This record gives sequence, C-alpha cells and structure tokens, in this order.
Amino acid sequence: MAKKKNEKNFSNFINKPLDYTLVITLLLLLALGLVMVLSASSPSALSESGNSYRYFTRQLIFAILGIIAMCFISKIDYRFYQKFYKQAWWISLILLVLVLLVGREVNEAKRWIYITESLSIQPSEIVKILMIIFYAGILTKNRDELSSYRYGLIKHICLLAPIIGLLLMQPHFSASVVIIGICCIMMIMAGCKFWQFVATGLTVGVPGLVALIIFEPYRLTRVTTFLDPWKDSTGAGWQVIQSLYAIGSGGLFGAGLGESKQKYLYIPEPHNDFIFSVLSEELGFIGCAFVIVLFAIFIWRGVLIAMKAPDMFGSLMAIGITSMVAIQAIINIAVVTSSMPATGMALPFFSYGGTALFILLCEIGILLNISRASNK
Repeated sequence: MAKKKNEKNFSNFINKPLDYTLVITLLLLLALGLVMVLSASSPSALSESGNSYRYFTRQLIFAILGIIAMCFISKIDYRFYQKFYKQAWWISLILLVLVLLVGREVNEAKRWIYITESLSIQPSEIVKILMIIFYAGILTKNRDELSSYRYGLIKHICLLAPIIGLLLMQPHFSASVVIIGICCIMMIMAGCKFWQFVATGLTVGVPGLVALIIFEPYRLTRVTTFLDPWKDSTGAGWQVIQSLYAIGSGGLFGAGLGESKQKYLYIPEPHNDFIFSVLSEELGFIGCAFVIVLFAIFIWRGVLIAMKAPDMFGSLMAIGITSMVAIQAIINIAVVTSSMPATGMALPFFSYGGTALFILLCEIGILLNISRASNK
C-alpha cells in the first residue's frame, strides 16, 4: 500500500505543469541566440574553413541535445542533488586541478580539456552548477549559524577560496567573478548579514581586486583601455571601438538581419563575447531592448520560483541558477557597451560554445524541476 502511494506521489510530481512563461522565454532566447550565431559567425567560419555554417551547425546540435537533457532533468526531483552537495565541492576541486594538469593552453590560458580535436569542455562551466549545489546544501545545513560573522560569512568564504584560487591560476577571472557573485547572493539570501559583506568587501575584497589588476599586466591594460579605448585604437582598444561602431550604426531598427558590417573581420570572433554588438547593429535599439526584456522576464520568473520553492535548498538552488544567468548577461552587455572593462564574459544563450550551452540548458532543467515542486 505504501509503495503504491509513493509511486502515485512520484507520478503526480513529475506530471506537474512547468512554468510556461519561463519555458517560452527560454525558447525565444535560444532561438534568437542560434540566429545570431549563424549571422555573426558566417564570415569568420567562411574565412577559416570555407563553410559558413560551421559554428552554427555545431551550436544547433548542442542546443538540441541540451533541450533533450533539459526535459529529462526537469523530471528529476531536485532534492536528489542535496545528498551529494559535499561531493560537489570535491569534484569542483578535482576538475580545476585536472584542467591545470592536462588542459590545453589557448591564448595564454588553460581553461579547456580537449576530448578530441573538435570537442572540448570548459570545466569552469561545470564548476558553476556544482558550487550552486554545494552552497545550497551547506547553507541549508548551517542555517542556524549564518548570522554569525565567523561561522557564517568567514567559514563559507574560506570554502570558496581554493576554488577561486585554482580559477585564477588558469587564469579565468570572469568565471571567478561569476562564482563569487553567485555564492555571495546565495549567502545573503540564506541569512548572512549584508553589513558583513560590505565590511569584508571594503577591507579584503577591494584591495584584493586592485592587487589582481595591478600585478597582472593584461588586466591593467583592460582597465586603462576602458578609460580611454581611443588611446590605442589599433591595439587594445580595437575590439571595444568596433563594438561601439556596431552599436551606433544600428540605430533604432537596425541595418537588418545579416547586414552587419562589423562582423566582417572587424570585431574579433564576433560570435563569442561581442555577439551583442552584432545583434545591436542588425536589430537596432528595438532588438536590443527586446532581448534585455527577455532576460528580465527570465530573472523575474527565476526569482518567483525561488520564492515559491517548498524548502530552503530548492530556493537557494533557484536563486543561484537565476543569479548565474543574470550576472553573465549584465556583465556581458556592460562590456559590449563599454560600461565596464572587458572581462571575457559570454552572453548566455547567445555566445558560441556548444558544451557551455548544453550545461546551461541542463541547469535550466533543474530550475524547471523546482518550478514543478512550487506548483501545488
């Protein structure tokens, strides 16, 4: 009798409706992202391989696989991950050590592990969701200690330090920023005092950030370039200047889909970090506003799912995944519009990267599962 009751409860759970507003928003972002990858990458792909569909085909394959994985993961009870939150920290550590040992160096950075010549994974993308699982689990377990400065903020920052240290050794500053941002938001939402973050940020965070910038030449160059990109318009400032030209020439309605001029080898790798520039040029202010509104709806639905989650673990998981998308989108658009120094941040659902897109869609599957649990 008990077995039948459990089976019935499980069946009812997996058949609960999804958050269709979130699903539609996600599909619109994904469809627009694929269209923009096709448009932005075609000149580069043609010059490199003679096949203008090279990047788009790969992105489309991973998008389809990601949607299938997302649908499957959305049926798995998110509480399952809570059992393995401790292992998530150790797996993160192992992956980051592994990339330093066997990863391939590209553009003076070791961030990728190549499985074959044409297939690589970026462990930092996996580490993002692993850290969300870990912090959702440990913050839930230690909820009664979070108001304490020593056993709340300091203890959990110390657990984050080895992960950030390994990321900076790659170096992968943008992933470090995202993970720090996610974990801090999760800690505040869990019950850590906001004033503790302000005090620690002013005494440790800001001096540490300044040190990282001053003692690493390429980061210092990015800051000086941000302050005056035209000072070195043919060197360090080239990408930002071309991005601004693209945005400015887009006007209100844009030049038209596929009509970008800057993607023709002016913006380096326009299908990656600066794909929003091509979108701005082709779809104009209206297109940009539409994409930003879609991201805003995604964030709104994610926060709503977190608020309605039936337990603290689900709430923290939801806010962690939502924060990850929000932080990356905000920073990418800020960089492209020269509102902050370049960080190498990808735009979720848009920037080229098959394995990164696949992992992101898997994470959305977890978020959709939490939305199922919220629909009582």
